[in-house]
Amino acid sequence: MTDTLLSAPLGCLEQRDAFVHRHLGPNASEVAHMCAAIGVADIDALIEQTVPAGIRLAAPLPIAPAMPEHEALGKLKTIASNNVVKKSLIGLGYYGTHTPAVILRNVMENPGWYTAYTPYQAEIAQGRLEALLNYQQMVIDLTGLELANASLLDEATAAAEAMTMARRVSKSKSNVFFIDEACFPQTIDVVRTRAHYFGYELVFGKAEDAASHDAFGALLQYPNARGEVIDLTAPVAALKAKGTIVAVATDLMALVLLKSPGTLGADIAFGSAQRFGVPMGFGGPHAAFFATREAYVRSMPGRIIGVSKDARGKTALRMTLQTREQHIRREKANSNICTSQVLLANMSGFYAVYHGPQGLRTIAARIHRLAAVLAEGLRDAGFAVKGGSFFDTIEVDVGARAPAILAAAADAGYNLRSVSGTTLGLSVDETTTREDIARVLGSFGATDDVAALDARVAKAAGRLAPALLREDAILAHPVFNTHHTEHEMLRYLKKLQNRDLALDHSMISLGSCTMKLNATSEMIPVTWPEFANIHPFAPREQATGYLEMIEGLADYLRAVTGFPAICMQPNSGAQGEYAGLVAIARYHASRGEAQRNVCLIPKSAHGTNPATAQMCGMQVVVVECDDNGNVDVADLKAKAEKHAAQLAALMITYPSTHGVFEESIREICEIVHAHGGQVYMDGANLNAQVGLTSPATIGADVSHMNLHKTFCIPHGGGGPGMGPIGLAAHLTPFMADHVVQPTGNADRPNLGQGAVSAAPFGSASILPISWMYITMMGGDGLKRATEVAILNANYLAERLKAHYPVLYTGSQGRVAHECILDIRPIKAATGVSEVDIAKRLMDYGFHAPTMSFPVPGTIMVEPTESEDLGELDRFIDAMIAIRDEIRQIEAGTWSAEDNPLKHAPHTQADFIGDWQRPYSREQAVFPLPWVAENKFWPSVNRVDDVYGDRNLFCACVPMSDYAE
Repeated sequence: MTDTLLSAPLGCLEQRDAFVHRHLGPNASEVAHMCAAIGVADIDALIEQTVPAGIRLAAPLPIAPAMPEHEALGKLKTIASNNVVKKSLIGLGYYGTHTPAVILRNVMENPGWYTAYTPYQAEIAQGRLEALLNYQQMVIDLTGLELANASLLDEATAAAEAMTMARRVSKSKSNVFFIDEACFPQTIDVVRTRAHYFGYELVFGKAEDAASHDAFGALLQYPNARGEVIDLTAPVAALKAKGTIVAVATDLMALVLLKSPGTLGADIAFGSAQRFGVPMGFGGPHAAFFATREAYVRSMPGRIIGVSKDARGKTALRMTLQTREQHIRREKANSNICTSQVLLANMSGFYAVYHGPQGLRTIAARIHRLAAVLAEGLRDAGFAVKGGSFFDTIEVDVGARAPAILAAAADAGYNLRSVSGTTLGLSVDETTTREDIARVLGSFGATDDVAALDARVAKAAGRLAPALLREDAILAHPVFNTHHTEHEMLRYLKKLQNRDLALDHSMISLGSCTMKLNATSEMIPVTWPEFANIHPFAPREQATGYLEMIEGLADYLRAVTGFPAICMQPNSGAQGEYAGLVAIARYHASRGEAQRNVCLIPKSAHGTNPATAQMCGMQVVVVECDDNGNVDVADLKAKAEKHAAQLAALMITYPSTHGVFEESIREICEIVHAHGGQVYMDGANLNAQVGLTSPATIGADVSHMNLHKTFCIPHGGGGPGMGPIGLAAHLTPFMADHVVQPTGNADRPNLGQGAVSAAPFGSASILPISWMYITMMGGDGLKRATEVAILNANYLAERLKAHYPVLYTGSQGRVAHECILDIRPIKAATGVSEVDIAKRLMDYGFHAPTMSFPVPGTIMVEPTESEDLGELDRFIDAMIAIRDEIRQIEAGTWSAEDNPLKHAPHTQADFIGDWQRPYSREQAVFPLPWVAENKFWPSVNRVDDVYGDRNLFCACVPMSDYAE
């Protein structure tokens, strides 16, 4: 072997494609073994049998060859160095913050936290669920409301959700929604986009005058965009007297000191938790918080964590009400939220745990003191500081000197906000120091004697009127008053992590969710200061590195999708759906065909599809599927003809949601186009397309891409995600722009189009992950990843089909990158359901596949390309062993209610406690020999979902409940 290497060409020894082999699970011999097992000569033969010839790409992806990890990191570091990191005083919802190092290293940079999936399997997600419950408690305390969810996407989209929630719960007959003119401009931009397609009329004015309008809902900002803190008690009371639902956009750090929105009388409070320890990251990802009255719980968007109990009566947490309304209400939904921001919500919650109430008060008081010192110094220098009470933001009238002062501040290392030609805005944050204040004052030509200014301000007790200050206690629960040393915090984080199963333990075989390797080299750049510490509204010339990286990623995505234009703004897959349909609606309107409002959606579609169509003002018409799970082409044609004059779009997933490459896909697209519609392709299954075919080749007009699936951004325990869209040339002028920061050059075709997310490039700080992945894989590596994903799925289907029927296959008996296993016959014969199999898999150390989607009573399995043969075989062996257990129920050895599946999962309490079951303890917890080598112990037994819904409790529980 050594002799062979010594005589090998240098090109071989350089191993430029080494990362490809790190990313792909099976090696060459394993690939050969799997091909033999499924009866094909090689992967090429499998692809011939799986992907229709008529849609395959004629040429390789136009993406450069693979680049080694260290080179890719070096190249990206060079690009990042083109960013100029100045201290930001821009504000507008984005602020500098210190991420405590113990949270940075042990949560944000820890795969035990960032590779976990949404906590649908509660028994193996108790750590994340507790962290999210802490977050909800933090939001409840600070907002003064009774109920909080486990985060939304960003502040602006949370405002849009507040508007639609207000419409749902309001009894008003009005179609008007009032907006405080002092709201953040990006919030107004997003709400305006959302309101247009719901048909709401927006009215703007001063918060004090809101009640003069007859409105179903009102949005107020506190503190507002100008920094003013206005007592909203009277305006809110006047609005509520008229039956108006009141939503208040607010700031968690300000609420540490200020009266809460609940105290002011608000029905809804929301905002961004970013400044609680999450870097600005050029706009995201950041967790939006959202709180409301308990009476509105069933109208609240997003996920809610609640308290229940397990089979032993032990306190256990779960997602209460399973709040994903798009799956239940579908085209009647007024929200399509699927991804939240769990990783970032956890970070913000841990920030509050680490600092505690006194630590937060100190930070908030310091921020306010420095802002007051700044205002005092500017007043001394003769400048007019606008407004009265403020927390951290002031606006200053500087007349004709504005450009010179902006330039002087920039030279000193600070970005100020240009409000107008004569007015500047300045926002102080946690990272601001007294030295910063002195330098900023110097930029105005004012005194830099901070100590003298501080003495005067301290004597006056700041610049907040006593009537505005909160009097109630915050964060009284022990969790916020215990972990203030790093040692305590580290152990608390580790304790929670140990309760969660993530990709660092075993494969997560979720169909439709593509839980693949999130490589360390992809993750490293996220926390570089050049990416982490840039304000999204910083001058474009300071973000040239960001813009170069984003454009480079856009070029990659153009190559993958075949589309000429990419919009990076949508910060989740559901947001991508929305942005795509909005572009289609704008396109039809531009052609004088605004009446086109019918959206055809196959019966098998993900629930976000009909929800999104409804949010865009479209009428959903469901298209039937045939017995093989494919779109019924005859039914599609009939409905396209029937609605030809109104046909706006078809929403379709490819490969299908049933895990098959439908051979009629091109005909389907042609039928829609022939009747004047556009084709929207849901990118959930793009992982089976890359390098083999593309949305544009197939015939789509727009498609979103789940970067958190196909392109390796980790799921983060349920978020973050990114859902950029690719668009055909004729739709390019209709993609989202941004009111504050342009999304392109002055001649961009989409100039002035309304935004769909708060930041111009969505969650920009996680885009380096996908840039790194594609750069290190290269065009050939990406294609190989797709091929191996299809191989792994077919191998798994082949080995399991004798035990669990594979519900749908293509014409040659193949599946795409995922397959559906039918559990319905088992349930009919034994009472064992897909839920029981999911819980039993925990005892084998695995997360369950996707349950009952898209077909009730089934499980959908997607192994991805990153799992090797050993891990695939372990999962397969576990599934076969479970089937053998079911056979013992069928044979009468075990009863239908007293068997390992119905009692699963088993915990350490089962192993050591009283035992009177017809199977052994060893079979319960070590069902196969290899399980003991890497045993994952669920921390609770099966959680009682019904109890949790009937006894709704969504805040931190007394510590004594855990002790029991």
